[in-house]
Amino acid sequence: MKAHLKLTFLCLQLLIGTIWATPATDRQKIRAYYQQLFPQLTLADYADGVYAIDPIAKSSWLAIEEFPPYEIALEQGKTLFKQAFTNGKHYADCFPNQGIAIAQNYPYWDTATQSIITLASAINNCRRQNQMPPLSYGAGEITQIMAYMAYTSRGKRIQTDIPAQSSAALAAYEQGKAYFYKRRGQLNFSCASCHIDNAGKYIRSEMLSPALGHTTHWPAYRLNTGEMSTLHRRFEVCNELIRAKVDPAQSKALRQLEYFLSYMANGLPLNGPATRK
Repeated sequence: MKAHLKLTFLCLQLLIGTIWATPATDRQKIRAYYQQLFPQLTLADYADGVYAIDPIAKSSWLAIEEFPPYEIALEQGKTLFKQAFTNGKHYADCFPNQGIAIAQNYPYWDTATQSIITLASAINNCRRQNQMPPLSYGAGEITQIMAYMAYTSRGKRIQTDIPAQSSAALAAYEQGKAYFYKRRGQLNFSCASCHIDNAGKYIRSEMLSPALGHTTHWPAYRLNTGEMSTLHRRFEVCNELIRAKVDPAQSKALRQLEYFLSYMANGLPLNGPATRK
């Protein structure tokens, strides 16, 4: 009973504290909450998502990883990444380190455009710079290219910063945090309703994952759809499920949400592409 009351108090502190907290204290409080909820986990364990807290599902996942269904997408992504644009340039020409082992640095705040740059938006920015049409953000080729780029960053630690002198970057972070905690839709749920308040509990037959680590493993092959999908497509599906307004992939609102979640996950290792239900 005492442990339950302590956890409830921590949850209340977390929710109330979001009004006044700095990003660093936000992250500290969320991690303290999960440490109390799942004391058996290390910080790095959260990179495995729900499999970190569901041993039965984890054993099935590890078996699937012996012959992962995203391998074809990974090979296709490598081919697309190395394929020349019509002007003779390549994706590698647009990125630091020629695009290899850099996925852990996204999303980031771009001071030139005063906006959040995600890996997906950077890929399309590269295409536009080279007079190529942008790719669809939901599925298809962009998931394959992202799969290859994520694979080259496996084991790299997430490094999402909020520039100390940028009030605009802090505002974008705060808007992402507000989106995470705001209740919406016919079911009156927020992201936090499932992934903080009820993490580790079941909704129908599925265990709800902790929010910490949600940005580590994308793009992912979804077993329920049989195709590769992006983090933003997952955001869209969550809003559909609670019958809320669906902000489109790579919209300002969802980039801000990714920025918030990625900052919370700083220091976690990337392990994408991955397989998820």
